[in-house]
Amino acid sequence: MEINLEVYQLKIIETAAVILFYLIFKYFISKAIEKVVKKFVYQKDRVLITRKLINFLTSLILFVIILFIWGVEQSELLVFVTTTLTILGIAFFAQWSIISNITATIIIFFNHPAKIGDSITVVDKDMPIEGIIYDIGIFFVIIKTPQGDKITIPSNVFIQKMVMRSKGD
Repeated sequence: MEINLEVYQLKIIETAAVILFYLIFKYFISKAIEKVVKKFVYQKDRVLITRKLINFLTSLILFVIILFIWGVEQSELLVFVTTTLTILGIAFFAQWSIISNITATIIIFFNHPAKIGDSITVVDKDMPIEGIIYDIGIFFVIIKTPQGDKITIPSNVFIQKMVMRSKGD
């Protein structure tokens, strides 16, 4: 009976250490995001989305590590993960644009020179769009035209188009 108790004590200590490391890592990631926000002056909504995504991914990694500590066999976990990913892949196959738009929004957030309030022209041979970037959401970029109309462009399309910023910005 003592052997089992010692094994569980070791697993509890390992789990506590991993959770402590997770909390420290989460703290440093939060500080890194704050530095990026201060440096590039991002909107609160965009920061919130990024934080949620990072928290989800780090929590998922924490969960998997704890499963390994408590003795879930790698083969069982692999079967579970591949089954789950297969189901998600089938579910998202018709909705690939959703994932594409979320990814494009993250790229726009961190790396695109245009930001909310900039006067831009989206160069398109069929319908060029001029206006001010009104909002950048998870799936769409909204541009307000000089006439007051709001045009919604999917993030993955916006990132693929050539965008000219006005000289004053």
